[in-house]
Amino acid sequence: MESPVNRTHRSRGAVIAAAVIALGLVASACGSDTDGGTADAATDTVAGTAASSDDSTAPAETVTENSAAPVAVATEAFDTTPEQDSRIRVDKVDSIAETLPAEWKESGKLKVGIGEFDAPPLILYADDETTLIGNEIDIAYLVADTLGLEIDVEPTSWENLFLSVDSGQYDAAFANITVTEERKEKYDFASYRVDSLAFEAKAGSDIVVNGPADVAGLKVAVGSGTNQEQILLAWDEENKAAGLEPAEISYYQNEADFLLALDSGRIDLYFGPSPSASYRHETTGKTDIVGVVPGGGDIPAQIAAMTLKDSGLAAPIAAALNHVIESGAYGDVLAKWGLDVEAIDASEVNPPGLPAS
Repeated sequence: MESPVNRTHRSRGAVIAAAVIALGLVASACGSDTDGGTADAATDTVAGTAASSDDSTAPAETVTENSAAPVAVATEAFDTTPEQDSRIRVDKVDSIAETLPAEWKESGKLKVGIGEFDAPPLILYADDETTLIGNEIDIAYLVADTLGLEIDVEPTSWENLFLSVDSGQYDAAFANITVTEERKEKYDFASYRVDSLAFEAKAGSDIVVNGPADVAGLKVAVGSGTNQEQILLAWDEENKAAGLEPAEISYYQNEADFLLALDSGRIDLYFGPSPSASYRHETTGKTDIVGVVPGGGDIPAQIAAMTLKDSGLAAPIAAALNHVIESGAYGDVLAKWGLDVEAIDASEVNPPGLPAS
């Protein structure tokens, strides 16, 4: 295991500026499911999971799109070099490592699965366009360091994350996975972020989204099979029941396509995870965040490390997370990637999840 380095943000090569985003809207939890019929959130959308949506609820235009979005907060320089000299490392805590099940004490390794998709600043490709870096990976390093384990990070598709944890190929997955009650039937979780969703509009737009009525009659794009899609469809039904004009809902799987659609006026809003929305706002200047809602709509949810149920690994991971929360290393990682607003006060094992649909 490489030795810890000071928590200073050193970057070589290209860096991307990420500035503070201050929204007077409540940013809470976001997330969902693709693996068990539950709704989907940040990671789920980014991975391109495409479940067909209910065409009867609103006119649907199918395009290609990416719905992974983050929420940036701190003014930092993002280190996008493959070396990641700015990665924050910590020392082993023997008392926490001692709580590991025998399997991991003996192997000395932590096999971590991450999503193989570009959803900055959660997961993104470094300047070499090959190495995956980002907040999710740095959080996994903090956990492995605290537990005294050598980390092995492997990228894979969204769908395969679940199958690989099932099979034991990965010990844990760190990929912006939202806790849901359905997922808790098969997996144990250790939370490390709140989940929030954002509405993006073309820069300079006067649209403000505080609730369902604000999207009535607008052209709104979303990722298919995601939690945000479920929220949007529910809002649209509520509006129609109230006699309001339905939204025109379209679906995208490629970020470049929905950004072009926003810029050209073919869509008024894009609805996706907050972190990537902030990143796009700060790095392109072409979009504004005009509304933020909890990832579960009215229900808070948390992002968590996912382990096989009853493996005994979730509790040590939560203990490691709580240690780095208390030490400040966790906050430093979130600040590095501009995700301060998604910080939690304490990691929980199997916190309340989004209800099964």
